[in-house]
Formats: sequence, structure tokens, C-alpha cells
Amino acid sequence: MPPKKKADDAAYRQLRKDISAGNLGNLYIFHGEEAYLRDFYLGEMKKKLLPPGMEAFNFHTMAGKEFDLRRLQDMVDSLPMMSQRTMVVVNDYDLYKGDKEGLVRFLGDLPDYVCLVFIYDLIAYKADARTKLAAAIKAKGQVVPFNRQGQDDLVDWISRRFRALDHDIGTEDAKYLMFLCGDLMNGLISEIGKIGAYAKGHRVTRADIDAVATPQLDAVVFQMTDAIAAGDFDRAALVLGDLLHMQEAPIKLLAVLGKQLRQLYSARLAIEHRKNTAYLMELWGMRNSYPAEKLLAAARRFSLSWCRWAVIRCGEVDLAMKSTAADGEGLLTSLLLELAVKQSA
Repeated sequence: MPPKKKADDAAYRQLRKDISAGNLGNLYIFHGEEAYLRDFYLGEMKKKLLPPGMEAFNFHTMAGKEFDLRRLQDMVDSLPMMSQRTMVVVNDYDLYKGDKEGLVRFLGDLPDYVCLVFIYDLIAYKADARTKLAAAIKAKGQVVPFNRQGQDDLVDWISRRFRALDHDIGTEDAKYLMFLCGDLMNGLISEIGKIGAYAKGHRVTRADIDAVATPQLDAVVFQMTDAIAAGDFDRAALVLGDLLHMQEAPIKLLAVLGKQLRQLYSARLAIEHRKNTAYLMELWGMRNSYPAEKLLAAARRFSLSWCRWAVIRCGEVDLAMKSTAADGEGLLTSLLLELAVKQSA
């Protein structure tokens, strides 16, 4: 697997500076996984650009499925009322599949008083650098990706959110929360709210997190392989039973388990070749070190031969599940038993 490129946050950092300085431009394209940050900074832009109470006159929106260039032109031509600027937001319109020539002409005449924002939420932003439209966007505005945040920034943010609820959380427990529930802020906000309401003490503990947080599937499957490594087949079987009881599709569970086993194998190889956490992070495109550290710790409890065999066996079961009429739950349960028996042998 080729290493993933490190996310470029230069445009995001520049946007923050421009908002702080009140120096916002005419055209922005917002995209990326971190919807919380996108919505937050869109709100900050509105505060900077539009006087309170005048939003109805100076803020205009359009849904992508209703996009019409003439209607957008009318919005842009609406002069600001008791304000220096107007703001226009277009949601989920694929710029590169529409009238590109018309958009080039439109962007070339964009008035200075307008701040136009194209938001990509439900659809992906895929630019075509060969087109005149891409050149026009580059000349007139900024494309801002809202990427998943790095570990240190997220830990600081989680700490601030808990402080707002009159709680405190340690760095390692904040990392554990990210590992358990994912590293997207919108998902973490609800979990932080639940934990903050549940925790009795000022300091949030790991027990508080485990009591009420809803773990993501990858973290649950990791708990299953962790139990196998500890020789606790009953706990591993209990985790699988809970997942099946929640009606998770066996083929989906097998896919997540297969990824987990491949990661364990790569971690075991890293140990054999004296590679460190940074190597695993680059290999799997991880922005945070905590999952890589967990992988290395788990891999130390498995032999290289077991990891290799487990990956191969998982692939064989995947083929059987997809190409035969065999019961998916039965195949998955049998695989778990095989993994446990092989590990304890």
C-alpha cells in the first residue's frame, strides 16, 4: 500500500488568518471531511461580513439541485443593504459538470462586494486542473479543504469542550476517546456531551467513557482481536455476538476484521524490521499516533507466522462468503474460533 500524502492545510490556515483580520475575499470553495470546522468558519465569515439583523437582505443561498447560473447572477447583483458586503452560499453543486464556460465568464465579473462560497458536503470536490474554470477559480478565490485534524489539535479541542461542561480530561483519555469514537468533530461533540452529563467527578475517567460512549466499528473489532491476543476467547465471542445481535452484516464485519488483521500483520513486520510508529502512520495514512501505538502493542502479542496465516485465512473466508451460499454468521464465527485456536496453539 503506497503511503498517503499528508493533507495540505495551508488554505485552511490562511482562511483563519483572513477571518481574524477581516480580510475575506470574493470566492471560496469549501470541501473535506471535517464538516464541523467548515460550518464553524462559515458562521465566523457571516459574523465578519454581515451586520446583525441584516442577514435576510445580504445572505443568499442556493441548493445545487436547483442551480441556475442566471439566478446566481441575480443574487450576486443584489447590492448590499446597510452593509459593505453580501454573501452567497451554493450547496452541493458540481462546478465541473455544469456550464464551465459560463462560469468562467461569471467568475471573471464577480463584484468586489460579494463573497461567494461553494460548499461540497454530500458530493465530493473533484477539480480538473486542465480547464479554464480551474484557472479562473485559482485566480479569483481559494479552495479550502477541511481535513481531519491532527492528534494534538484534537486533544486540545476535546479538552476545551470538556472544560465548557465543567470537566477535565487527561491527554491519554482524550486519545482513547478519539480511538474509540473516531476523530471527526461532529461525532465527538455528541459523545463529549453524553460523557459530560454522565461523569460524576470533575475529572473524566476511562470508565466514564466506556460507560456511555458509542464505539465505532473498527474499535469494537479491535477489542475482539485484542481478546484473542490475550487468550480470552469468551470475551472475543461475546464481542462478535453483540455485533451480530446489532444486525451488523457478516460481510461488513469480515471486511473490518480483514483490515484489522492486515494492519496487525504490517505492524508485526514493522517490529521485525525495527520500524517505528511513524512508519505505520505513513503506511496507513493515520493522522494520529495513538492507533499506531495500539497496533504495535497488539502486534507484539502475535507471531509473524500467525499474522500471515490470519490474513490469508480471512481472505479465504471472504471468498467463501461471497461465492457460496454458506451462512455468513457461521463462517465468521468459525473464523473467530480458528483464530483463537491458532493463537493459543
